[in-house]
Amino acid sequence: MESDRTYPVAALALAVLTAVAMAVAGAQLWLAVSVLLVWAGSLWLATAAPPPAVEPATNVRFNRDRMGDLIEHAGTPLLVMESRRISLANKSARNLLGAHVLGQDLRVAFRHPEAVALLERGNSGQATVQGLVRRRDIWIVNYQRLTDDLGVIELLNQTAEADISRAHTDFVANASHELRTPLSSIIGYVETLREDEGKAPADTRAKFLDTVLNEARRLQNLVNDLMSLSRVEAEKHDLPQDSVALGELVESATRDAAGPDRQGRIELRSERGIAVQGDARQLEQLVRNLVDNALKYGDPAEKVDVSLKQLPGGEAELTVVDRGEGIAPEHLPHLTRRFYRTDPGRSRASGGTGLGLAIVKHIVERHRGRLDISSKLGHGTTIAVRIPLAPEDSDETS
Repeated sequence: MESDRTYPVAALALAVLTAVAMAVAGAQLWLAVSVLLVWAGSLWLATAAPPPAVEPATNVRFNRDRMGDLIEHAGTPLLVMESRRISLANKSARNLLGAHVLGQDLRVAFRHPEAVALLERGNSGQATVQGLVRRRDIWIVNYQRLTDDLGVIELLNQTAEADISRAHTDFVANASHELRTPLSSIIGYVETLREDEGKAPADTRAKFLDTVLNEARRLQNLVNDLMSLSRVEAEKHDLPQDSVALGELVESATRDAAGPDRQGRIELRSERGIAVQGDARQLEQLVRNLVDNALKYGDPAEKVDVSLKQLPGGEAELTVVDRGEGIAPEHLPHLTRRFYRTDPGRSRASGGTGLGLAIVKHIVERHRGRLDISSKLGHGTTIAVRIPLAPEDSDETS
C-alpha cells in the first residue's frame, strides 16, 4: 500500500548534513544525533495526515422506532414533528389529541393559531395557549428543535394551576365583600349614635344598638366559619384515626344546633352502636351545620327529620330532611361553593354566612364519605351523608 505521506527529501538531507557538520566541528556525538532526531520528528509531524473530520450535528439520523419506545410511556404528552408533520405521538398525546394526529400536518393536528405559529417558526420556544383541547383549558406548548426538519413538542397542562389561582382570587374577593357589609353597617350606626349626642328617643337608640349587635354577631359567625373552613381544608388529606360513636354524637349535636327554642321542631331517629373512623369535632360541626340549615330554611310549622342508620354496605348514613320551599334544580350543583346562596337576602337575614355547606363538603371528603343533596320545589330538601364504618378491631371510641 502506497503511503499517504510525502516526505520532503531536501529538508531531510539538510538535517543529516547539519548533524555531520556538528560532529566534524567537534560537537559531541550525542548532541549531533539529538538534533537530527528532533529535526526528523518535526518533519514527520508536519507531513502527517489530518484527523478525520467530525460529522456535523445536523447529520443526525432519526431512529423513529427507538425514540417512539423512549417516549411512549411518559406521563407528559410528547410529539415528534418531522418536516411539518407529526411523525410520533406517545400514549398521553394520543389520548389528549386523538390517534388521528399521526401523519397529519401540524396545522391540522393542533388547529390553534398560537400553537401553529410557534411550530411554523421552526425555532425552539414555548407559548401559553387557551382552548387547545377544551374551551377553558390552558396549556404550555414547548417546542425543541433538533435539526432543520425535526423537533420535539411537549404539552404541559396548566389548567389546574389556573383554576386554583382563580378560586383563590374569587375567595378573597367574596370574603372581603362579606366582611365589608356588616362592618359598614356597624360603622354607620355607631357614627349616627355618636353624632346624635343622646338626643334621639330611647327606642330609636335601642333599635340602632340591636342592629349593631346583630351585625357584630354576623361578623363573628363569618370569621368563625372562615377559620373552620381553613382548618378543614388544611387537614383534608389526613385520614382521621379515632373511632367515634356516631349515634351519641348525632343526638348531642342535633340538640345543640336546635337550642331550647327549636327543640320542638326536631324529629330525631338515631341507631346506637354505630362507630365510624373520624374526627369527633368536625363531625359535630357537620351535624350542627346541616340541622341549623334545615331549621333556618324549612317551613317553621313543619318538623325537621334527622335520622342515622347503618347501611348494609358498611356505611353509616345521616339524613336531614326539611319541608321548606325547596331548591331549584339549577342551584343544586353549586350549593357547596363558598358564599353561594340561592336567596342572598333571606340567607343574610337569617344569619347565614354562605359557608356552611362548603365546610360540610370538606369534612365529608376528609372522612372519605359521600354527600348527596336532593330537593323538589314546594316539598323541601334532603341531604344525606354516608361515611364508612370504623374497622371492627378499632378499640378506641371517642
